[in-house]
Amino acid sequence: MPTLSPTHPPADTPSDAARADPPGRAASDRLPSALGWWLEDAPAWLASALLHLALLILVALFAYGAASDPPISLTAGIAEDAGEDDLDEPLDLAAAELDLDTPELAADAPPLPLDPIPVPEVTPSEAVGPVAVPLPPSVTPGAALSGRDPASQDALLKQLGGTAATQSAVEEGLRWLARRQLPDGGWSLIGPYADGGVVENREAATAMALVAFQGAGKLPSPRREDFGRNVLKGWRYLLAQQQPDGSFFRHGASNHRFYTDALCTIAVCELLAMTGDQQYRQPATDAINHLIRSQGKAGGWKYNAASRSDLSVTGWVLMALKSGRLAGIEVPSPVFTRIEEFLDEVGRSDTPAGSPDDSRYVYEPSSQFIREAVPTMTATGLLCREYLGWPGEKPEIDKGLDFIAYEHPPEWRRGKVDVYYWYYATQACLHAGGRQWPVWNRVMRELLPKHQEQQGPERGSWDPSLDAWGTSGGRLYMTALSIYTLEVYYRHLPLYQQRAVR
Repeated sequence: MPTLSPTHPPADTPSDAARADPPGRAASDRLPSALGWWLEDAPAWLASALLHLALLILVALFAYGAASDPPISLTAGIAEDAGEDDLDEPLDLAAAELDLDTPELAADAPPLPLDPIPVPEVTPSEAVGPVAVPLPPSVTPGAALSGRDPASQDALLKQLGGTAATQSAVEEGLRWLARRQLPDGGWSLIGPYADGGVVENREAATAMALVAFQGAGKLPSPRREDFGRNVLKGWRYLLAQQQPDGSFFRHGASNHRFYTDALCTIAVCELLAMTGDQQYRQPATDAINHLIRSQGKAGGWKYNAASRSDLSVTGWVLMALKSGRLAGIEVPSPVFTRIEEFLDEVGRSDTPAGSPDDSRYVYEPSSQFIREAVPTMTATGLLCREYLGWPGEKPEIDKGLDFIAYEHPPEWRRGKVDVYYWYYATQACLHAGGRQWPVWNRVMRELLPKHQEQQGPERGSWDPSLDAWGTSGGRLYMTALSIYTLEVYYRHLPLYQQRAVR
């Protein structure tokens, strides 16, 4: 990337007129002849009055110019009916005036280069401690989602390291999703847009879009403002797809089943927790019970009910079960105990011998230790451990997050782009509240907004072509996970604060 250096204007030089006038020549001599004659022969009082009038006009014009230059503000409007003619203007992520100051993580920290992106040095003093974010007067089952309220969003963004650029990127991503909603209210993995996925799954696509909207506090409403109608239409579509057994999966690849059910369950449970609307309780309860019945013998989930288990599917299902509890739906404790036992099976140490120490994780118990697969599964495993009660200062958490933040930071180049990994790692680092969060966040909050599409019909989305799973998941998958990652500052209160308010 070319380096931009400051440009220095040339030193002031005399104008041509100044060079042409000899010293001592009167200014009136350079005026047009008629105007000069009039000023010379006019009465003194009239000349004085005209001079004062001219000064008053100049002052008025200056004041008007200053008042007519309003600040730029970010508006979240519905682009449901927008055509593509108005999408050619480049996207300026830094222009939004959100009154957010980028927190200084270290007084002597140098500006972060964007290409390539190194891992900055961070001292222990940069560790994130508990933050005080105002909660509603009465703590409800969905208190962990209270950060999505607009008033809390600003506070959390400032305290946890979000910026105007991260929030603007979220809003532009939601606008892209709104434009890509289909007439029946749902979304599609394969289009209509560039770089769609290879397999259709309407239910998963719709759940992914709704989780993105709800993560920013957008709720169903008949109004067009603030994406309310988009969310309402999306829910009308998705609830109509639920099966009598609680499952949402209808069509898709064989490995989509429990990814789909987990995503849809997260979406409906969050909606219930955020709104308290009891019309969503039965669909949410049915979805939770379906997942509980489908738990495998090893304690996790994979592609079919009550069969083998892998950490990838299990991570999404655990998030769904925890969302159910946030909504006040009962999930028996033995379900979580069996998940912990499964995590014990996929925990591995740094060595190929694989002696368990739970600081790193593999895909499934039968997997050999493959170093390239470890970062993604380690981030998933550590976040699962945090949600199951491990404290952020636990040595295994600290060791695993060092591996993520210092050895495998986000990079935007072929073979390194993996928003699935970034989504889990961002949450794991934030919720632990240790020294790894500033290291990870400093890179992530610059990288994702920088690589968001800035113009054209796909403005606001992310190109999936370099992503590890982008070819199969497609542009909507890539965009939804990028939005989730940038919403991390307020999607859920930090886990240590959640425990404080229970």
